[in-house]
Amino acid sequence: MSQAQYLNNQIEQDHRGIKQRYYPMRGFGNVDAASHFCRAFDEQRDYFRVRTAMCQPIPPLAEQRREYCARWTALKSELLAA
Repeated sequence: MSQAQYLNNQIEQDHRGIKQRYYPMRGFGNVDAASHFCRAFDEQRDYFRVRTAMCQPIPPLAEQRREYCARWTALKSELLAA
């Protein structure tokens, strides 16, 4: 029941990304370096995250893993080609 309380607040649902970024950023001495890291981190997080609409069931872990591996393979091949 406590999970349903915040279903209308997407920012509340997506707070983990900020928590994952906050601790490593404390070591940056330069604001530009921290900004560059945050942009890159957000981009890779959005690329690999599971895309579901609110109130939709999350796909099974096996399906998530297959999609992650497919995206990782595509990214590696793009980086090797560059």
